[in-house]
Amino acid sequence: MPSVSAEIAPHAPAPAGPAAQPLAQFFIPAAASLQERRPRTLKHGDTFAVFDHNGDALAGPGSPEGIYHRDTRYLSHLYLTTGGARPMLLSSTLRDDNAALTCDLTNPDLFDDGGRLILEHDLIHIRRSRFLWNATCYERLAVRNFDMQPRSVRLTLAYAADYADLFEVRGTRRLRRGHHHPPVVGKDGVTLAYTGLDGRRRETSLRFEPAPSQISAEVAVFDFDLAPHEMQLLFAQVRCDPEGEAQAPRRAFFVALRESRRALRVSSSRAASISSSNDIFNQAARRSVSDLYMLMTDTPEGPYPYAGIPWFSTAFGRDALITALQTLWLDPAIARGVLGYLAANQATKLDPVADAEPGKILHEMRQGEMAELGEVPFRRYYGSVDSTPLFIMLAGAYLKRTGDAETIQKLWPNIEAAIAWIDTYGDVDGDGFVEYSRRTAEGLVNQGWKDSHDSIFHADGTLAHGPVALVEVQAYVFGAWVAAAEIALTLGNAAMAMDFEARAETLRTHFDATFFDAELGTYVLALDGDKRPCRVRASNAGHALFTGIAEPKRAAAVVATLMTNASFSGWGVRTLAATEARYNPMSYHNGSVWPHDNALIAAGFARYGFRHEAARIFEGLFAASIYIDLHRLPELFCGFPRQRSHGPTFYPVACAPQAWAAATPLSLVQSCLGLGFDIATGQIIFERPVMPDFLNEITLRGLAVNGGSIAVALRRTGSEVVANVLSRQGDIRVVTMS
Repeated sequence: MPSVSAEIAPHAPAPAGPAAQPLAQFFIPAAASLQERRPRTLKHGDTFAVFDHNGDALAGPGSPEGIYHRDTRYLSHLYLTTGGARPMLLSSTLRDDNAALTCDLTNPDLFDDGGRLILEHDLIHIRRSRFLWNATCYERLAVRNFDMQPRSVRLTLAYAADYADLFEVRGTRRLRRGHHHPPVVGKDGVTLAYTGLDGRRRETSLRFEPAPSQISAEVAVFDFDLAPHEMQLLFAQVRCDPEGEAQAPRRAFFVALRESRRALRVSSSRAASISSSNDIFNQAARRSVSDLYMLMTDTPEGPYPYAGIPWFSTAFGRDALITALQTLWLDPAIARGVLGYLAANQATKLDPVADAEPGKILHEMRQGEMAELGEVPFRRYYGSVDSTPLFIMLAGAYLKRTGDAETIQKLWPNIEAAIAWIDTYGDVDGDGFVEYSRRTAEGLVNQGWKDSHDSIFHADGTLAHGPVALVEVQAYVFGAWVAAAEIALTLGNAAMAMDFEARAETLRTHFDATFFDAELGTYVLALDGDKRPCRVRASNAGHALFTGIAEPKRAAAVVATLMTNASFSGWGVRTLAATEARYNPMSYHNGSVWPHDNALIAAGFARYGFRHEAARIFEGLFAASIYIDLHRLPELFCGFPRQRSHGPTFYPVACAPQAWAAATPLSLVQSCLGLGFDIATGQIIFERPVMPDFLNEITLRGLAVNGGSIAVALRRTGSEVVANVLSRQGDIRVVTMS
């Protein structure tokens, strides 16, 4: 057998570094493709993990793999060998509900030092079963001998913890770092620890059962004597910042497994379910719902969807607000949790470093060492211009969907503060439009959803200078005024409601005169700091349809422009038309296809009666998902034209799962079916429903209104879609409008 030290796979330490050397605007370098790795991801609460298909985390330059807790990598290396060699992969699967990862492995041919075969391949089976729960990674390894004779099997686990901040993993180099403590090695485990420059001690505890035959600060070795067909078990746990005495790994595994499964069933049981005549779509829909609830994090204010793994597994304002809007029909509790959390973290004072102003809604929250030290500005960062109007929009949509005036009454001071922000800080120059500009050089240059440094520009490609008024932000502000009017009326203030309605109409008129460009056939992307229009065809214009700010007479032109070959790739609407100066189908925001962007565009199409065009978007994104691992829509993919018998081109560092991408198929179902709710009359409405070509029937169960629920099947009959109620609890009516 090789020595213990010989079985340690090489791993690279994190860059030494308080002062950080950030890349431009915290760009994520594409040194290694996530699509090439196709990693397996798990998440619970503030902990997530990225593994390869073998279940390993292989450290090295550009590797995002490891176990992360509160934006720090607590385990950067985990490498399993048998007899000194890496096992061969048989299969690697995530449960449909994302609750656990299972990797089936087997031994390769093993030779002694003289080159003699001592164990033929495929005789030893290793099954790794792993999940996360309460800041701990639990694992069970089942080792079974399928040979006809007894076998001695040696498994070795190599491990390391670099305690790299997530921004270091993303590519930011640091000039100084904290210090690693000497490892504490016990008979059945190891404790690794690091104290950062922020003075905080971070600790990783690894424990094993049975105890290893050999153990060091870097490696644990386990020897099994297996009779023919005998199986033995090894349990391992990795605890991040452990508190109190831990249970023995074997017992802890089963207790945590039971608790995690129970919690997942309770949370996901809130959601309405979707099934259809298309088995592949059923798999994609199940994965969407599972991803959504895996990304959900319980906060004191309620469930909150973290944005995405690996780079954005934290609270983002814009992402969560849009995710909540996309899923409001499915599970209103998500919207209530998002509203509560963002209200609790609303800015109350001026803080230029954080781009914070009273009433402004959060952009991003980080808990890592670099955020604590101010090396990146994201500890509690408010540099998004759209989160605040979206917050008001979501509050109004939640009230309309649920009738929960009590929750909205509690949130009213926060809504008023958000309204005051729009008036005081959003529209600084008083021209009636909301603009953004960063307060410090460290803040984001662009503060809409397309926040790349080069995403806002003029027709000749020249970058726009601020303050910038984005087309979609004006649409969101319009939506905010409409929502505020409905809320004020519900809360008994008719005069205030009339004022908000008047402001919405004034903005609509001003917006139409300023942003619509007849020659372009759509709305301009933005106004720059000199009020010059950025005459660029971009997907942003579709958001004007989403909120209803677009004059009805403009809708057909906007739809037609977005569905030309220059904009619609066949997979979805590109962020930027192929006719524009900065078009690049491989870029982050200038020609790629983003599922959530398409979901909002499709919702806008449906609002103005263009459901067949919405169904085309649905068909394109569904067709793309067929080619994607786990049928999981990623954050984005490249905008190359769709070709027959070819799948989409992947973007190398796209997050998957991503909350608003996971919610996209769910949102598209609503848009195509014209699904709406009338709380006052207890009605569920299907307005001019349309089925995409890949569906003939779809069944929705658990649609909830006023404490009751229904199950309804919708079937294509010729060119029509008819609804049939399958079951009903409570006084609910289904209305189909043609």
